[in-house]
Formats: sequence, C-alpha cells, structure tokens
Amino acid sequence: MNDTSMLSEPVVRLGASTFTLGQALVFGALLLAALFVLLVMSLWRSAKARAVAAAEAADHARDTEARMADIMQAQAEMQGRMGAIAEVFGARQAELTQSLGQRLDAMTGRLGQTMAEQTKSTHESLAKLQERLAVIDTAQGNIQSLAGQVVQLQAILSNKQTRGAFGQSRMEAIIADGLPHGAYEFQASLSNGSRPDCVVRMPNGAPSLVIDAKFPLEAWNAIRAAEGPEPQKMAAQAFRRDIEVHVRDIADKYLIQGETQDTAFMFVPSESVFAEIHENFEAVVQKAHRARIVIVSPSLLMLSIQVIQAILKDARMREQAHLIQGEVIRLMEDVARVDERVRKLQGHFGQAAKDIDDILVSTSKVTKRGQKIEALEFGEGEAEAGQRGTPAKAEAGARAADSKTGQLRLRVVEESD
Repeated sequence: MNDTSMLSEPVVRLGASTFTLGQALVFGALLLAALFVLLVMSLWRSAKARAVAAAEAADHARDTEARMADIMQAQAEMQGRMGAIAEVFGARQAELTQSLGQRLDAMTGRLGQTMAEQTKSTHESLAKLQERLAVIDTAQGNIQSLAGQVVQLQAILSNKQTRGAFGQSRMEAIIADGLPHGAYEFQASLSNGSRPDCVVRMPNGAPSLVIDAKFPLEAWNAIRAAEGPEPQKMAAQAFRRDIEVHVRDIADKYLIQGETQDTAFMFVPSESVFAEIHENFEAVVQKAHRARIVIVSPSLLMLSIQVIQAILKDARMREQAHLIQGEVIRLMEDVARVDERVRKLQGHFGQAAKDIDDILVSTSKVTKRGQKIEALEFGEGEAEAGQRGTPAKAEAGARAADSKTGQLRLRVVEESD
C-alpha cells in the first residue's frame, strides 16, 4: 500500500460524512496555522499592553513626583502654620494661665468668705439646735410627768370606787360648766329614798331629769384583757349582762311618775367605750331605749346640757316678760321727753338765728354810718385846707363842719333809738 492509498483511507466517520487521513492532516495543518496566528496576535497584544502599561507607569511616576513635590510644599507650609499655631497657642496658654490664676484667686477669696459664712451659719444653727434640744428636754420631762399621771389614772381606773368617782367628777364638771347654779343638784334624794348622781331641775314645774354616772367598766376591761375568741366572747356576754342589769336598776330607781322625767341618762365617761357599745352591742342600746334610758358620752351630755340651758334661758325670758315690757314703756317715755327737749332746743336755735340776723342788720347800718363819717372827715380836711388860705373862709368852713357833725350825731342817735 502506498502513501496515496493511505491518505485516502477513511479515518473518522461522523454520521453520513466520512473523513480520510489526508483530510484529517489538512484540517490539523489548518488548525496549527490558526493556533500560530492566534499566538502571534496574543504576543503582539501583550507587547502592546506592556508598552501601554509602561507609558501609564511613566505617567503615573510623573504624577507621583508632582504630587510628592506638592506634598513637600504643603508640608513646608504646614510646618510654618504649625509654628504660627504653636506661637498662638503659647500666647493663649499664657493668657489662659493668667486668667485661671486670677479666677482661682477670686474663687479662693469667695470660698474663704463662703466658708466663714457657713461657719457662722453652722454656729447659729448649733445654737438654735441647742435651744430646741433644751425645749425637747423640757417636753420630755413633761411627757414623763404625763406618763406618771397616766399611770396614776390607770391606778384610779383599776379601783371601782375611784373609777366611779372619776366618772362622777367628769359629769359634774360638764353640768357645772353648762348650767347655772340652782338648776341642778348632785346626790339629791328622791321620794323613794334613792340618790341619783345628778338631778337637773326643769323649768315651769316640770319633772326633773336624772343622770347616772355609775357605768360598769369591769366587764369592759375584761374584754380588753381577754386573749382568744372564747374568753372574749365570755367577757362580751358578761359586759352585756352588766349593762342590762345597770339599765334595769336605773329604770326601777330613778324613773318616778310625776317626780322625774320619763327618760334618764346613763353617762359613759369615755368616747371610745361609747362608740364600742353602739358598734358591737346594738341590742343593749335598743333595750336601754325601750327602758327609756339614754346612754350618753361626754360630748352628747354636753350637747344635752346646752339644750337644757337654752330651755332654762327661754323660761327665764318668759318669766321676766312683764318686767321687760315695763322697761320698754319707760324707755318710750324717756324717748318722748328727749323728743320734746330737742324740739325746744330747735326753737332756741331758731330764735338765736333770728337774733343773729338782727345783729347783722345793725352791723350793716353801723358800717354805713362809718362810711358817712369817713366822708365827713374828708370834708373837714378840705375845710382846714381852705382855712390856711383865708381866715374868714376857714372859720365859715369850721362852722359848717360843726353844724354837719351835730346833725349827723343827732341822726345817728335817732336811728339807734
């Protein structure tokens, strides 16, 4: 087989196409040529790129040198400016140091003055504090004495007799302050032989009002001293029972038909006990009301006494009504006499006014006469002047003046008559 037949033999078959070895070699040669052309073009492009890069590097180097020169110049200028700024800062720092020194001196002076004032104020405050401490010591002493009095009061209240005397004294003080003497009586005897703590005399013959101050406080103190629900319940029952017994005793002893009022007062010497009774023992209060016994505290007793005082005052006013009427009649007579005397005085004033008018008329006439006399005096002066000139004329003028003066005097005397 020769070379031509070898080149014509098929080598590659793609679908319907068949490629021989010669065609493959031709295609490979074309491919190598194309690759060579591409290699030459890539080398040319890389050389051109390197040239452009070298030119750009040269331009960049020139720009860098120019910028470095500008930077060096700017650095020199900056150094100059920094020197100027350093000088300015030095001057400003010296001024600032001086100003700070002056302000520190002023601040030191003010601080010293303030410290002196604060020291003075502190001394004054300490003096006031000492005074207040002295007052507190005095108050503490008063509190201690008050505590002792409270202990004494507790000792008084712990004793039944002294406790009854305490309630009696409070009741007596309230009644004695509110009612006049004679309108009440303590420990008075009634017709049945009982002696209530106080009897208030009502006006117009009305029956007296009875006030009892023997309130039982033993069961109340037992309620306060009880610990636990069961002991408190038992103490409350005992307290309720004692109040009911006391209310029954008051109703049996002090409510007498025609001698005392239909209602009596049971005085409780403590506002707290009174409030506790009305809050927790409402049934006891209702039973007392049904028995016509009113439970009163110190404030309620004071209010009741004020009402009784107003009633007594109204009764006294009615009793003295005829005396008041007589005084009013005598007062009207005095007013009539004053009116008559004022009218007489008015007449005297009128007559005095008329006399003053007459006096004014006479004074006006006298004034006119004086004016005429003054005119005559001027005439006499003229007569004297004429007398200096001629003796005969002077004598004649004097005679005329004498005659006129005589006539004027006669006329004045007649008019005055």
